Amino acid sequence: MTPEVPHFKIPLNLPHAGKVSNRISTLLSRKVDPCKPEHRGLIHTCNRLHGLLMPFYEAGENPRPTDAKRVAGEAAALGRRLVEEIETIDLRNDRIGQCVRNLFECLERGQEGTLLSLRAGENPRSLGRPV
Repeated sequence: MTPEVPHFKIPLNLPHAGKVSNRISTLLSRKVDPCKPEHRGLIHTCNRLHGLLMPFYEAGENPRPTDAKRVAGEAAALGRRLVEEIETIDLRNDRIGQCVRNLFECLERGQEGTLLSLRAGENPRSLGRPV
């Protein structure tokens, strides 16, 4: 079990998670090359995450609680995969890491997001990190 690390405890907010996924998509689109085979997995995962969450951003509200939990779980799995792919092709940077942390906070997984954000490149001394 992971020891407790400082993290923000935010209620489930799929509309804001959609907004954050849009930021991630924008940031990564500046760094990936769809012609490079090693980037295709990252592009695919990013598109799946974005496609999953954007309807809630557009609707401006969470779905029913049972659907919201399911979507949050799917988004978290895609977020984990995204971080693995970011590490694999070394596209880590502070802003992407911050967005990963924000995404997981919106999915009610703040502690996991705090840890994953470092793997995605967030500066551990970033002023936005919880203390």
